[in-house]
Amino acid sequence: MHFLKTEHGFDTTTPFGTLQVSPDEQFGFRPYQLMVASVAVCSGTVMTKILKKKRLEVEDIQIDAEAERNPKIADRIEKIHVHFKIKGEGLEGKMDKIMELTRKNCSMVQSVIGSIEVTETYEIIKQEM
Repeated sequence: MHFLKTEHGFDTTTPFGTLQVSPDEQFGFRPYQLMVASVAVCSGTVMTKILKKKRLEVEDIQIDAEAERNPKIADRIEKIHVHFKIKGEGLEGKMDKIMELTRKNCSMVQSVIGSIEVTETYEIIKQEM
């Protein structure tokens, strides 16, 4: 990736479009937001692949992600908590293993092990009949 300095941060152009990164979220994504998003969305993508491979019907997945930062050490991200809300049937008794596989196969989670504590939880939301 190649980044160009702008008045408010840095931009990079990708095949999808321009990514604007700035310490001020009025002008782009803040770097910590991109880190948290990378961990959360990588996990969600891996989970989706695992669910599909296991032929489990999922109508929707929503992800909430929160970061704990240490203001005494450069606002370092110390912990990221990722909570999945999975809407589907037949998931009971299977999600613990799916969560384990998701963690093991998410490259972003694996990249921060030893630097950032990553915790994951989930809740199953039943499909309405």
